[in-house]
Amino acid sequence: MNHPNPKLAESFRERVTRFLFAPESDEWLARFRIGLGLQVLLYTFSLRNDWNYLLAATNPGLIGRSLSEALLFSESPLVPRLGWVTGLGARVGLDERTALSVVWWCLAFAGGMLLLGLFSRSSALLAWFVHLCAAKSGGFVTYGVDNFMTIGLFYLIFCPLPDRCSLDWRIRTSLPKSRELLGFWRRVLQLHLCLIYFFSGLTKSLGSGWWDGSNIWRALISPPFNVVPPEILVRWRYIFPIAGISVCLLEIGYPILIWLKKTRLIWLVCILAMHIGIGLAMGMYLFALIMIILNVAAFGPHLGSEQDAGITLQHKEIS
Repeated sequence: MNHPNPKLAESFRERVTRFLFAPESDEWLARFRIGLGLQVLLYTFSLRNDWNYLLAATNPGLIGRSLSEALLFSESPLVPRLGWVTGLGARVGLDERTALSVVWWCLAFAGGMLLLGLFSRSSALLAWFVHLCAAKSGGFVTYGVDNFMTIGLFYLIFCPLPDRCSLDWRIRTSLPKSRELLGFWRRVLQLHLCLIYFFSGLTKSLGSGWWDGSNIWRALISPPFNVVPPEILVRWRYIFPIAGISVCLLEIGYPILIWLKKTRLIWLVCILAMHIGIGLAMGMYLFALIMIILNVAAFGPHLGSEQDAGITLQHKEIS
C-alpha cells in the first residue's frame, strides 16, 4: 500500500498556511471600518422619514411587520427581529413608535462610532444586530444591500480591531495586531466575494436573458428602478446584449483574474465601474456603495508601501 509523501503533505500544509495567513497591514481594515460606518449612516438617514412607516407592526400602506415576523418565527424563533425590541419597550412603557425611533438612533449612533473608530468592536456588534433586526422584520421591502451590509458588519465584528486610523488606537494606545491574523480575515473576505461573484455570474449565464440583454431592459423599466428615461433606453437598446454578456464574464472570471497581479487592478476597476453603473442607472446607490466598500477592502491596492507598513509594525512590536 502506497503512503502519501510526508514532504509533499508538509509542503501543501505550508502553502495553505502561507495563503490563509499572509502578513498584512491594517490599511484594508481601516478602509473596511470607515466604509461600513459611512454605509450604515447613509442607510439610516435614507430611511429616516419612512422608518416607522416601513417597520411598524401594522400600517395602512404596506404589509405590516407582523406578517414577516410571523414567517420568521415559523422558520426559527431565534432569528433577530424588531418585535424583540418593541416588546421590551412595551414593558418599560414605550409605545411602538417611540421604540422604533430608539432603534433608528441606535443604528445611527453605531454608524457614527464606526466612522470615528470609537469602541469599534462594540459599535460593529450593535450595528450588525440592529440592522439585522430591521432587515429581517422588513423582509418584504429589503433587497441585496441589506444582505451585504449584514455580511460586512458580521466580518467586522471578528476582525482584529482597532486599526491605526481609529480613535480607539489613539486613545487606548493599543498593541499592534498580528499581521497574520489581519491577513487571515482579509483572505476570508476575498474568498467569500469570489464565491458570491462566481455563482452570481454562473446563475446569470444559464438563462438567455443576460445574453440577449432582455433582463437588463426589464430591470431598467421596472419601478422604482426606472431612473433613465425610456427614450434613452430605446436609443441605446443595442448595448444591452453587450452589457449583459460583459457582466456575466466579469463575475464568472472574478475568482481567477482578481488574483493575478497582471489583471487584478483591471478587474477591480471593471467591477467597481459595473457597480457604479448599476447605482447610477437604477438609483441603487447604497447597493453600489456597499459592493465598492467590500471590493476595495478585499482587493484594493495598498496606498503606501506594504513593506514599509510591515517594518513599522515590526518596530512597534519590538518597542
